[in-house]
Amino acid sequence: MLIINNSLNMLVVDENEDSRNSIKNFFQNDYKVFEALNIEEAFKIISKNSLSVVLADLKFISQLKENVKIASIPLIAMINFDDFDGSAIAIESGAFELITKPFNKTVVEYRVHKVMVHYENSRNMMLMKREKITEMHRYIEIDSLTGLINRETFYKRAAALMQTNVDVKYYIIYLDISCFKAINDLFHIETGNIILRAAANYFSTTINPKMGLCSRMEADHFVLCVPQDNLEIEKLIIGLDSTMQSLGIGHNILFYAGIYPVNNPALPVDQMCDRANMALRKIKGNYMNRYSYYDAGMRELMLQDQMIVRDMETALQDEQFAIFLQPIYNIKNDSIVSAEALVRWFHPVNGMISPGKFIPVFERNGFIVKVDRFVWESVCKFIKKQRAETGEVIPVSVNVSRLNFYNLDLLEFLLGLLEKYDLEPWMLKLEITESAYMDNSHQLMSIIRVFREEGFPVLMDDFGSGYSSLNMLKNLPVDVLKVDMAFVRELEESERAYMILKFIMNLARDLGMDVIVEGVETKKQLDYLANLGADKIQGYYFSKPLPVVDFKKLLAETKARNEMNL
Repeated sequence: MLIINNSLNMLVVDENEDSRNSIKNFFQNDYKVFEALNIEEAFKIISKNSLSVVLADLKFISQLKENVKIASIPLIAMINFDDFDGSAIAIESGAFELITKPFNKTVVEYRVHKVMVHYENSRNMMLMKREKITEMHRYIEIDSLTGLINRETFYKRAAALMQTNVDVKYYIIYLDISCFKAINDLFHIETGNIILRAAANYFSTTINPKMGLCSRMEADHFVLCVPQDNLEIEKLIIGLDSTMQSLGIGHNILFYAGIYPVNNPALPVDQMCDRANMALRKIKGNYMNRYSYYDAGMRELMLQDQMIVRDMETALQDEQFAIFLQPIYNIKNDSIVSAEALVRWFHPVNGMISPGKFIPVFERNGFIVKVDRFVWESVCKFIKKQRAETGEVIPVSVNVSRLNFYNLDLLEFLLGLLEKYDLEPWMLKLEITESAYMDNSHQLMSIIRVFREEGFPVLMDDFGSGYSSLNMLKNLPVDVLKVDMAFVRELEESERAYMILKFIMNLARDLGMDVIVEGVETKKQLDYLANLGADKIQGYYFSKPLPVVDFKKLLAETKARNEMNL
Protein backbone atom coordinates (compact mmCIF):
# COMPACT_ATOMS: atom_id res chain seq x y z
CA MET A 1 0.00 0.00 0.00
CA LEU A 2 1.42 3.42 -0.99
CA ILE A 3 1.43 5.97 1.81
CA ILE A 4 0.69 9.36 0.29
CA ASN A 5 1.64 11.29 3.42
CA ASN A 6 2.09 10.70 7.14
CA SER A 7 -1.28 12.03 8.36
CA LEU A 8 -4.06 10.44 6.31
CA ASN A 9 -7.58 10.57 7.74
CA MET A 10 -10.44 8.48 6.40
CA LEU A 11 -14.16 8.82 7.16
CA VAL A 12 -16.50 5.85 6.67
CA VAL A 13 -20.23 6.69 6.66
CA ASP A 14 -22.49 3.63 6.81
CA GLU A 15 -25.31 2.38 9.02
CA ASN A 16 -23.97 -1.17 8.68
CA GLU A 17 -21.41 -1.88 11.38
CA ASP A 18 -19.92 -4.82 9.44
CA SER A 19 -19.19 -2.58 6.48
CA ARG A 20 -17.52 0.02 8.69
CA ASN A 21 -15.42 -2.63 10.42
CA SER A 22 -14.31 -4.16 7.14
CA ILE A 23 -13.06 -0.83 5.82
CA LYS A 24 -11.41 -0.03 9.15
CA ASN A 25 -9.58 -3.37 9.11
CA PHE A 26 -8.39 -2.78 5.51
CA PHE A 27 -6.88 0.67 6.20
CA GLN A 28 -6.10 0.92 9.92
CA ASN A 29 -2.34 0.63 9.30
CA ASP A 30 -2.33 3.50 6.78
CA TYR A 31 -5.16 5.79 7.90
CA LYS A 32 -6.76 7.12 11.01
CA VAL A 33 -10.31 5.90 10.35
CA PHE A 34 -13.37 7.85 11.62
CA GLU A 35 -16.79 6.18 11.65
CA ALA A 36 -20.27 7.72 11.27
CA LEU A 37 -23.64 5.97 11.43
CA ASN A 38 -25.58 8.83 9.80
CA ILE A 39 -25.20 12.16 8.03
CA GLU A 40 -25.32 14.21 11.25
CA GLU A 41 -22.36 12.36 12.73
CA ALA A 42 -20.56 12.64 9.40
CA PHE A 43 -20.95 16.41 9.29
CA LYS A 44 -19.60 16.76 12.84
CA ILE A 45 -16.50 14.74 11.97
CA ILE A 46 -16.02 16.70 8.72
CA SER A 47 -16.23 20.03 10.56
CA LYS A 48 -13.61 19.07 13.17
CA ASN A 49 -11.08 17.12 11.12
CA SER A 50 -8.97 17.38 8.01
CA LEU A 51 -9.95 14.41 5.92
CA SER A 52 -8.06 12.77 3.08
CA VAL A 53 -10.88 10.58 1.73
CA VAL A 54 -14.52 9.75 2.51
CA LEU A 55 -16.16 6.36 1.85
CA ALA A 56 -19.95 6.51 2.19
CA ASP A 57 -22.95 4.35 1.53
CA LEU A 58 -24.81 5.41 -1.62
CA LYS A 59 -27.75 6.79 0.40
CA PHE A 60 -25.51 9.46 1.97
CA ILE A 61 -23.59 10.60 -1.13
CA SER A 62 -25.89 13.38 -2.35
CA GLN A 63 -26.24 14.82 1.19
CA LEU A 64 -22.48 14.77 1.71
CA LYS A 65 -21.94 16.71 -1.52
CA GLU A 66 -24.02 19.52 -0.08
CA ASN A 67 -21.36 20.15 2.55
CA VAL A 68 -18.98 22.89 1.33
CA LYS A 69 -15.97 21.36 3.02
CA ILE A 70 -16.40 18.05 1.20
CA ALA A 71 -15.83 19.73 -2.19
CA SER A 72 -12.05 19.32 -1.91
CA ILE A 73 -12.16 15.75 -0.49
CA PRO A 74 -12.32 12.64 -2.73
CA LEU A 75 -15.64 10.85 -2.24
CA ILE A 76 -16.07 7.10 -2.85
CA ALA A 77 -19.52 5.49 -2.97
CA MET A 78 -20.18 2.07 -1.46
CA ILE A 79 -23.00 0.19 -3.24
CA ASN A 80 -24.46 -3.30 -3.07
CA PHE A 81 -23.23 -5.78 -5.64
CA ASP A 82 -26.73 -6.37 -7.02
CA ASP A 83 -27.69 -2.66 -7.15
CA PHE A 84 -27.54 -2.26 -10.95
CA ASP A 85 -28.71 1.39 -10.92
CA GLY A 86 -26.41 2.33 -8.04
CA SER A 87 -23.38 3.02 -10.23
CA ALA A 88 -25.15 5.66 -12.33
CA ILE A 89 -26.77 7.23 -9.26
CA ALA A 90 -23.42 7.40 -7.45
CA ILE A 91 -21.65 9.11 -10.36
CA GLU A 92 -24.55 11.55 -10.88
CA SER A 93 -24.45 12.33 -7.15
CA GLY A 94 -20.80 13.31 -7.33
CA ALA A 95 -18.88 10.23 -6.29
CA PHE A 96 -15.41 9.90 -7.80
CA GLU A 97 -15.14 6.10 -7.51
CA LEU A 98 -17.24 3.05 -6.58
CA ILE A 99 -16.64 -0.03 -4.42
CA THR A 100 -19.17 -2.85 -4.06
CA LYS A 101 -20.41 -4.82 -1.11
CA PRO A 102 -19.46 -7.41 -0.01
CA PHE A 103 -15.94 -5.97 -0.14
CA ASN A 104 -12.97 -7.54 -1.82
CA LYS A 105 -9.91 -6.26 0.07
CA THR A 106 -7.64 -6.13 -2.98
CA VAL A 107 -10.19 -4.28 -5.10
CA VAL A 108 -11.04 -1.79 -2.34
CA GLU A 109 -7.41 -1.01 -1.56
CA TYR A 110 -6.62 -0.57 -5.28
CA ARG A 111 -9.51 1.82 -5.89
CA VAL A 112 -8.85 3.91 -2.79
CA HIS A 113 -5.18 4.05 -3.71
CA LYS A 114 -6.04 5.13 -7.30
CA VAL A 115 -8.31 7.88 -6.01
CA MET A 116 -5.68 9.17 -3.59
CA VAL A 117 -2.94 9.20 -6.21
CA HIS A 118 -5.22 11.10 -8.58
CA TYR A 119 -6.11 13.70 -5.96
CA GLU A 120 -2.51 14.07 -4.86
CA ASN A 121 -1.47 14.66 -8.47
CA SER A 122 -4.32 17.12 -8.93
CA ARG A 123 -3.31 18.94 -5.76
CA ASN A 124 0.30 19.15 -6.93
CA MET A 125 -0.83 20.44 -10.31
CA MET A 126 -2.96 23.06 -8.59
CA LEU A 127 -0.03 24.14 -6.41
CA MET A 128 2.19 24.38 -9.48
CA LYS A 129 -0.48 26.41 -11.24
CA ARG A 130 -0.76 28.76 -8.28
CA GLU A 131 3.02 29.14 -8.19
CA LYS A 132 3.01 29.88 -11.91
CA ILE A 133 0.25 32.46 -11.50
CA THR A 134 2.15 34.03 -8.60
CA GLU A 135 5.30 34.13 -10.73
CA MET A 136 3.31 35.60 -13.62
CA HIS A 137 1.91 38.30 -11.36
CA ARG A 138 5.42 39.04 -10.19
CA TYR A 139 6.62 39.23 -13.79
CA ILE A 140 3.75 41.57 -14.66
CA GLU A 141 4.24 43.79 -11.61
CA ILE A 142 8.04 43.92 -11.27
CA ASP A 143 10.56 45.77 -13.40
CA SER A 144 12.98 43.04 -14.46
CA LEU A 145 16.08 45.27 -14.46
CA THR A 146 15.79 46.87 -11.02
CA GLY A 147 13.39 44.61 -9.12
CA LEU A 148 11.19 47.59 -8.23
CA ILE A 149 7.49 47.61 -8.98
CA ASN A 150 6.57 48.99 -12.37
CA ARG A 151 4.40 51.95 -13.31
CA GLU A 152 0.94 50.32 -13.31
CA THR A 153 1.61 48.46 -10.08
CA PHE A 154 2.77 51.68 -8.45
CA TYR A 155 -0.45 53.42 -9.45
CA LYS A 156 -2.55 50.68 -7.84
CA ARG A 157 -0.51 50.25 -4.67
CA ALA A 158 0.03 53.96 -4.05
CA ALA A 159 -3.72 54.59 -4.33
CA ALA A 160 -4.42 51.78 -1.86
CA LEU A 161 -1.68 52.97 0.51
CA MET A 162 -2.93 56.56 0.66
CA GLN A 163 -6.58 55.60 0.96
CA THR A 164 -5.79 53.12 3.75
CA ASN A 165 -3.63 55.55 5.77
CA VAL A 166 -6.05 58.46 5.58
CA ASP A 167 -4.41 60.31 8.48
CA VAL A 168 -0.99 60.33 6.79
CA LYS A 169 0.04 63.10 4.39
CA TYR A 170 2.08 61.84 1.44
CA TYR A 171 4.48 63.18 -1.18
CA ILE A 172 4.81 61.83 -4.70
CA ILE A 173 8.43 62.33 -5.79
CA TYR A 174 9.43 62.00 -9.46
CA LEU A 175 13.17 61.60 -10.11
CA ASP A 176 15.40 61.20 -13.12
CA ILE A 177 19.05 61.51 -14.08
CA SER A 178 20.52 64.43 -15.96
CA CYS A 179 21.87 63.41 -19.39
CA PHE A 180 21.33 59.69 -18.82
CA LYS A 181 21.29 59.04 -22.58
CA ALA A 182 24.71 60.65 -22.78
CA ILE A 183 26.00 58.26 -20.12
CA ASN A 184 24.71 55.28 -22.11
CA ASP A 185 26.34 56.58 -25.27
CA LEU A 186 29.67 57.64 -23.75
CA PHE A 187 30.14 54.46 -21.75
CA HIS A 188 28.08 51.34 -22.35
CA ILE A 189 24.46 50.39 -21.84
CA GLU A 190 25.52 48.00 -19.04
CA THR A 191 27.03 50.99 -17.23
CA GLY A 192 23.65 52.66 -17.41
CA ASN A 193 22.03 49.49 -16.06
CA ILE A 194 24.46 49.45 -13.13
CA ILE A 195 23.45 53.03 -12.31
CA LEU A 196 19.75 52.16 -12.42
CA ARG A 197 20.20 49.09 -10.22
CA ALA A 198 22.25 51.07 -7.71
CA ALA A 199 19.59 53.77 -7.54
CA ALA A 200 16.86 51.16 -7.13
CA ASN A 201 18.77 49.50 -4.31
CA TYR A 202 19.22 52.86 -2.60
CA PHE A 203 15.51 53.62 -2.80
CA SER A 204 14.60 50.12 -1.58
CA THR A 205 16.81 50.42 1.50
CA THR A 206 15.81 54.02 2.23
CA ILE A 207 12.01 53.82 1.88
CA ASN A 208 10.10 52.02 4.64
CA PRO A 209 8.09 49.37 2.73
CA LYS A 210 5.28 49.50 5.32
CA MET A 211 4.65 53.21 4.78
CA GLY A 212 6.08 54.01 1.34
CA LEU A 213 6.67 52.75 -2.20
CA CYS A 214 9.35 53.09 -4.84
CA SER A 215 9.00 52.31 -8.54
CA ARG A 216 10.91 52.47 -11.79
CA MET A 217 8.53 54.13 -14.23
CA GLU A 218 10.62 53.88 -17.41
CA ALA A 219 14.18 54.54 -18.63
CA ASP A 220 15.91 56.55 -15.86
CA HIS A 221 12.65 57.73 -14.27
CA PHE A 222 11.81 56.68 -10.71
CA VAL A 223 8.86 57.65 -8.53
CA LEU A 224 8.40 57.44 -4.76
CA CYS A 225 5.38 57.66 -2.48
CA VAL A 226 6.49 58.59 1.04
CA PRO A 227 4.90 60.16 4.14
CA GLN A 228 5.62 63.87 4.31
CA ASP A 229 6.89 63.54 7.89
CA ASN A 230 9.50 61.00 6.73
CA LEU A 231 10.93 62.95 3.80
CA GLU A 232 14.24 64.77 4.08
CA ILE A 233 14.71 65.58 0.43
CA GLU A 234 18.20 67.04 0.72
CA LYS A 235 19.36 64.02 2.70
CA LEU A 236 17.76 61.76 0.06
CA ILE A 237 19.63 63.49 -2.78
CA ILE A 238 22.92 63.56 -0.87
CA GLY A 239 22.54 59.82 -0.32
CA LEU A 240 21.88 59.30 -4.01
CA ASP A 241 24.95 61.37 -4.92
CA SER A 242 27.07 59.30 -2.54
CA THR A 243 25.70 56.06 -4.01
CA MET A 244 26.48 57.20 -7.56
CA GLN A 245 30.00 58.33 -6.64
CA SER A 246 30.70 54.95 -5.05
CA LEU A 247 30.26 53.32 -8.48
CA GLY A 248 33.46 54.97 -9.72
CA ILE A 249 32.10 55.62 -13.20
CA GLY A 250 33.98 58.87 -13.71
CA HIS A 251 30.98 60.93 -14.74
CA ASN A 252 28.94 63.38 -12.70
CA ILE A 253 25.64 61.52 -12.27
CA LEU A 254 23.01 63.89 -10.90
CA PHE A 255 19.44 63.08 -9.89
CA TYR A 256 16.72 65.74 -10.00
CA ALA A 257 13.41 65.54 -8.17
CA GLY A 258 9.94 67.00 -8.57
CA ILE A 259 7.71 66.80 -5.49
CA TYR A 260 3.93 66.83 -5.38
CA PRO A 261 2.28 67.22 -1.93
CA VAL A 262 -0.83 65.02 -2.00
CA ASN A 263 -3.79 66.95 -0.62
CA ASN A 264 -6.46 64.80 -2.24
CA PRO A 265 -5.79 61.05 -1.97
CA ALA A 266 -8.75 60.37 -4.29
CA LEU A 267 -6.93 62.01 -7.22
CA PRO A 268 -5.72 59.40 -9.74
CA VAL A 269 -2.11 58.55 -8.98
CA ASP A 270 -1.04 58.99 -12.59
CA GLN A 271 -2.14 62.63 -12.32
CA MET A 272 -0.15 63.00 -9.11
CA CYS A 273 2.90 61.68 -10.95
CA ASP A 274 2.29 64.10 -13.84
CA ARG A 275 2.29 67.00 -11.38
CA ALA A 276 5.47 65.81 -9.71
CA ASN A 277 7.05 65.43 -13.15
CA MET A 278 5.93 68.95 -14.01
CA ALA A 279 7.79 70.23 -10.95
CA LEU A 280 10.84 68.22 -12.05
CA ARG A 281 10.84 69.72 -15.54
CA LYS A 282 10.98 73.18 -14.02
CA ILE A 283 14.49 72.65 -12.63
CA LYS A 284 16.02 69.76 -14.60
CA GLY A 285 19.49 70.71 -15.80
CA ASN A 286 19.83 73.46 -13.20
CA TYR A 287 22.91 72.59 -11.15
CA MET A 288 21.90 75.03 -8.40
CA ASN A 289 18.44 73.53 -7.74
CA ARG A 290 18.12 69.78 -7.55
CA TYR A 291 14.47 69.59 -6.47
CA SER A 292 11.28 71.56 -6.89
CA TYR A 293 7.79 71.48 -5.37
CA TYR A 294 4.63 71.58 -7.42
CA ASP A 295 2.82 74.93 -7.07
CA ALA A 296 -0.23 76.82 -8.33
CA GLY A 297 1.63 78.18 -11.36
CA MET A 298 2.35 74.66 -12.46
CA ARG A 299 -1.33 73.89 -12.02
CA GLU A 300 -2.12 76.52 -14.65
CA LEU A 301 0.40 74.88 -16.95
CA MET A 302 -1.20 71.50 -16.26
CA LEU A 303 -4.67 72.88 -17.08
CA GLN A 304 -3.25 74.28 -20.31
CA ASP A 305 -1.79 70.87 -21.15
CA GLN A 306 -5.15 69.25 -20.39
CA MET A 307 -6.89 71.69 -22.74
CA ILE A 308 -4.37 70.85 -25.45
CA VAL A 309 -4.93 67.11 -25.02
CA ARG A 310 -8.70 67.57 -24.86
CA ASP A 311 -8.89 69.58 -28.09
CA MET A 312 -6.09 68.10 -30.21
CA GLU A 313 -8.13 65.49 -32.10
CA THR A 314 -10.89 67.99 -32.87
CA ALA A 315 -8.27 70.50 -33.98
CA LEU A 316 -6.88 68.05 -36.51
CA GLN A 317 -10.32 67.10 -37.81
CA ASP A 318 -11.45 70.75 -38.07
CA GLU A 319 -8.24 71.88 -39.79
CA GLN A 320 -7.23 74.24 -36.98
CA PHE A 321 -3.59 73.40 -37.71
CA ALA A 322 -1.85 75.18 -40.55
CA ILE A 323 1.65 75.20 -41.99
CA PHE A 324 3.83 78.31 -41.99
CA LEU A 325 6.91 78.48 -44.20
CA GLN A 326 10.19 80.17 -43.26
CA PRO A 327 12.43 80.88 -46.26
CA ILE A 328 16.06 79.79 -46.47
CA TYR A 329 18.17 82.28 -48.45
CA ASN A 330 21.31 81.91 -50.49
CA ILE A 331 23.02 85.20 -49.60
CA LYS A 332 25.38 84.96 -52.58
CA ASN A 333 22.58 85.70 -55.03
CA ASP A 334 19.87 86.90 -52.60
CA SER A 335 17.49 84.12 -53.61
CA ILE A 336 15.13 81.82 -51.73
CA VAL A 337 16.44 78.31 -52.29
CA SER A 338 14.17 76.37 -49.95
CA ALA A 339 11.93 76.68 -46.91
CA GLU A 340 11.19 75.00 -43.62
CA ALA A 341 7.60 74.05 -42.76
CA LEU A 342 6.44 74.84 -39.22
CA VAL A 343 3.04 74.06 -37.72
CA ARG A 344 0.71 76.59 -36.11
CA TRP A 345 -2.52 76.00 -34.16
CA PHE A 346 -5.38 78.47 -34.51
CA HIS A 347 -7.73 77.59 -31.67
CA PRO A 348 -11.32 78.86 -32.08
CA VAL A 349 -11.42 80.07 -28.45
CA ASN A 350 -7.81 80.60 -27.36
CA GLY A 351 -6.48 82.03 -30.62
CA MET A 352 -3.06 81.01 -31.90
CA ILE A 353 -1.38 78.57 -29.52
CA SER A 354 2.41 78.73 -29.52
CA PRO A 355 4.19 75.60 -30.80
CA GLY A 356 6.32 75.82 -27.68
CA LYS A 357 3.19 74.98 -25.70
CA PHE A 358 1.62 72.21 -27.73
CA ILE A 359 4.58 70.46 -29.41
CA PRO A 360 6.11 69.18 -26.10
CA VAL A 361 2.68 67.84 -25.07
CA PHE A 362 2.25 66.07 -28.41
CA GLU A 363 5.73 64.57 -28.16
CA ARG A 364 4.90 63.18 -24.72
CA ASN A 365 1.55 61.65 -25.69
CA GLY A 366 2.47 60.53 -29.22
CA PHE A 367 0.03 62.82 -31.07
CA ILE A 368 3.04 64.44 -32.77
CA VAL A 369 3.03 61.54 -35.23
CA LYS A 370 -0.41 62.56 -36.55
CA VAL A 371 0.55 66.24 -36.64
CA ASP A 372 3.78 65.48 -38.51
CA ARG A 373 1.84 63.55 -41.13
CA PHE A 374 -0.60 66.44 -41.48
CA VAL A 375 2.33 68.81 -42.05
CA TRP A 376 3.98 66.49 -44.58
CA GLU A 377 0.80 66.21 -46.63
CA SER A 378 0.13 69.96 -46.43
CA VAL A 379 3.64 70.62 -47.73
CA CYS A 380 3.14 68.19 -50.61
CA LYS A 381 -0.11 69.99 -51.53
CA PHE A 382 1.74 73.32 -51.48
CA ILE A 383 4.61 72.10 -53.66
CA LYS A 384 2.24 70.60 -56.21
CA LYS A 385 0.13 73.76 -56.38
CA GLN A 386 3.19 76.03 -56.57
CA ARG A 387 4.61 74.02 -59.45
CA ALA A 388 1.27 74.13 -61.28
CA GLU A 389 1.01 77.92 -60.84
CA THR A 390 4.63 78.97 -61.50
CA GLY A 391 6.31 76.01 -63.14
CA GLU A 392 8.95 76.09 -60.40
CA VAL A 393 9.59 74.04 -57.29
CA ILE A 394 10.88 75.34 -53.98
CA PRO A 395 11.98 72.32 -51.89
CA VAL A 396 10.56 72.34 -48.40
CA SER A 397 12.02 70.63 -45.33
CA VAL A 398 9.72 69.02 -42.78
CA ASN A 399 10.43 67.86 -39.25
CA VAL A 400 10.40 64.14 -38.55
CA SER A 401 9.87 63.80 -34.80
CA ARG A 402 11.67 60.90 -33.17
CA LEU A 403 8.45 58.97 -32.41
CA ASN A 404 7.93 58.53 -36.15
CA PHE A 405 10.93 56.24 -36.30
CA TYR A 406 9.01 53.62 -34.33
CA ASN A 407 6.33 53.36 -37.04
CA LEU A 408 7.06 50.59 -39.50
CA ASP A 409 5.11 52.32 -42.29
CA LEU A 410 7.08 55.60 -42.12
CA LEU A 411 8.85 55.21 -45.46
CA GLU A 412 5.74 53.74 -47.09
CA PHE A 413 3.70 56.75 -45.97
CA LEU A 414 6.23 59.26 -47.33
CA LEU A 415 6.55 57.48 -50.65
CA GLY A 416 2.76 57.31 -50.82
CA LEU A 417 2.57 61.10 -50.49
CA LEU A 418 5.05 61.57 -53.33
CA GLU A 419 3.01 59.30 -55.56
CA LYS A 420 -0.30 60.93 -54.56
CA TYR A 421 0.92 64.45 -55.40
CA ASP A 422 3.23 63.49 -58.30
CA LEU A 423 6.39 64.77 -56.60
CA GLU A 424 10.02 63.69 -56.51
CA PRO A 425 11.93 62.90 -53.30
CA TRP A 426 14.34 65.87 -53.59
CA MET A 427 11.39 68.23 -53.23
CA LEU A 428 10.63 67.03 -49.67
CA LYS A 429 13.57 67.35 -47.29
CA LEU A 430 13.50 65.51 -43.98
CA GLU A 431 14.79 67.19 -40.80
CA ILE A 432 15.81 65.14 -37.78
CA THR A 433 17.20 66.30 -34.43
CA GLU A 434 20.08 65.25 -32.23
CA SER A 435 17.61 63.99 -29.63
CA ALA A 436 16.42 61.34 -32.10
CA TYR A 437 20.01 60.13 -32.44
CA MET A 438 20.43 60.04 -28.66
CA ASP A 439 17.28 57.91 -28.30
CA ASN A 440 18.28 55.15 -30.71
CA SER A 441 21.34 55.84 -32.81
CA HIS A 442 21.54 52.49 -34.63
CA GLN A 443 17.91 52.53 -35.69
CA LEU A 444 18.15 56.14 -36.81
CA MET A 445 21.26 55.54 -38.92
CA SER A 446 19.57 52.61 -40.63
CA ILE A 447 16.45 54.64 -41.44
CA ILE A 448 18.46 57.63 -42.71
CA ARG A 449 20.35 55.40 -45.13
CA VAL A 450 17.04 54.10 -46.48
CA PHE A 451 15.71 57.67 -46.84
CA ARG A 452 18.76 58.72 -48.83
CA GLU A 453 18.64 55.60 -51.00
CA GLU A 454 15.09 56.62 -51.94
CA GLY A 455 16.33 60.13 -52.84
CA PHE A 456 15.15 62.13 -49.79
CA PRO A 457 17.66 64.79 -48.64
CA VAL A 458 18.22 64.47 -44.87
CA LEU A 459 19.03 67.46 -42.64
CA MET A 460 20.36 67.41 -39.09
CA ASP A 461 18.46 70.14 -37.23
CA ASP A 462 19.80 72.08 -34.22
CA PHE A 463 23.30 70.75 -34.78
CA GLY A 464 25.52 71.64 -31.84
CA SER A 465 22.73 71.74 -29.27
CA GLY A 466 23.50 68.26 -27.88
CA TYR A 467 26.48 66.52 -26.34
CA SER A 468 27.45 64.18 -29.16
CA SER A 469 27.61 66.30 -32.28
CA LEU A 470 31.08 65.26 -33.45
CA ASN A 471 30.34 61.64 -32.68
CA MET A 472 27.23 61.88 -34.83
CA LEU A 473 29.14 63.42 -37.73
CA LYS A 474 31.32 60.32 -37.77
CA ASN A 475 28.30 58.00 -38.02
CA LEU A 476 25.31 59.77 -39.53
CA PRO A 477 25.04 59.96 -43.34
CA VAL A 478 23.16 63.30 -43.51
CA ASP A 479 23.24 65.78 -46.39
CA VAL A 480 22.87 69.07 -44.52
CA LEU A 481 23.76 70.43 -41.08
CA LYS A 482 21.48 73.11 -39.69
CA VAL A 483 23.64 74.90 -37.12
CA ASP A 484 21.97 75.66 -33.80
CA MET A 485 21.03 79.30 -33.31
CA ALA A 486 22.85 79.37 -29.95
CA PHE A 487 26.13 79.76 -31.86
CA VAL A 488 24.71 82.68 -33.83
CA ARG A 489 23.55 84.54 -30.70
CA GLU A 490 27.06 84.41 -29.25
CA LEU A 491 28.95 85.34 -32.41
CA GLU A 492 29.17 89.04 -31.55
CA GLU A 493 30.43 88.49 -27.98
CA SER A 494 32.35 85.21 -28.08
CA GLU A 495 35.50 84.56 -30.07
CA ARG A 496 35.24 80.92 -29.05
CA ALA A 497 31.77 80.63 -30.60
CA TYR A 498 33.18 82.11 -33.81
CA MET A 499 36.04 79.61 -33.87
CA ILE A 500 33.76 76.64 -33.13
CA LEU A 501 31.34 77.64 -35.87
CA LYS A 502 34.23 78.07 -38.32
CA PHE A 503 35.49 74.59 -37.41
CA ILE A 504 32.03 73.04 -37.88
CA MET A 505 31.57 74.63 -41.30
CA ASN A 506 34.99 73.55 -42.53
CA LEU A 507 34.47 70.04 -41.20
CA ALA A 508 31.06 69.78 -42.87
CA ARG A 509 32.52 70.83 -46.21
CA ASP A 510 35.31 68.27 -45.88
CA LEU A 511 32.65 65.60 -45.23
CA GLY A 512 30.66 66.68 -48.28
CA MET A 513 27.80 68.21 -46.28
CA ASP A 514 26.01 71.45 -46.88
CA VAL A 515 25.43 73.92 -44.01
CA ILE A 516 22.41 76.07 -43.17
CA VAL A 517 22.79 78.57 -40.34
CA GLU A 518 19.51 79.29 -38.56
CA GLY A 519 18.51 81.97 -36.09
CA VAL A 520 20.16 84.92 -37.87
CA GLU A 521 18.56 88.15 -36.65
CA THR A 522 21.01 91.04 -37.25
CA LYS A 523 23.14 92.46 -40.05
CA LYS A 524 26.23 92.04 -37.90
CA GLN A 525 25.55 88.31 -37.48
CA LEU A 526 25.04 87.99 -41.21
CA ASP A 527 28.37 89.70 -41.92
CA TYR A 528 30.19 87.36 -39.51
CA LEU A 529 28.68 84.37 -41.25
CA ALA A 530 29.49 85.71 -44.71
CA ASN A 531 33.12 86.07 -43.64
CA LEU A 532 33.06 82.43 -42.58
CA GLY A 533 31.85 81.42 -46.02
CA ALA A 534 28.27 80.62 -44.98
CA ASP A 535 25.88 81.09 -47.85
CA LYS A 536 22.55 79.52 -46.78
CA ILE A 537 20.83 81.46 -44.01
CA GLN A 538 17.53 81.12 -42.17
CA GLY A 539 16.25 83.60 -39.63
CA TYR A 540 14.21 86.66 -38.76
CA TYR A 541 16.76 88.98 -40.39
CA PHE A 542 15.28 87.86 -43.70
CA SER A 543 11.84 86.64 -42.73
CA LYS A 544 9.83 85.13 -39.92
CA PRO A 545 7.74 82.00 -40.66
CA LEU A 546 4.91 83.08 -42.96
CA PRO A 547 1.45 81.81 -43.88
CA VAL A 548 1.50 80.08 -47.25
CA VAL A 549 -0.15 83.03 -49.02
CA ASP A 550 2.45 85.50 -47.69
CA PHE A 551 5.29 83.12 -48.47
CA LYS A 552 4.16 82.89 -52.09
CA LYS A 553 4.07 86.70 -52.30
CA LEU A 554 7.61 86.87 -50.90
CA LEU A 555 8.76 84.31 -53.48
CA ALA A 556 7.27 86.35 -56.29
CA GLU A 557 8.75 89.62 -54.97
CA THR A 558 12.21 88.11 -54.53
CA LYS A 559 12.15 86.64 -58.01
CA ALA A 560 11.00 89.93 -59.54
CA ARG A 561 13.69 91.89 -57.69
CA ASN A 562 16.42 89.52 -58.85
CA GLU A 563 15.20 89.70 -62.45
CA MET A 564 15.35 93.50 -62.33
CA ASN A 565 18.93 93.37 -61.05
CA LEU A 566 20.12 91.11 -63.87
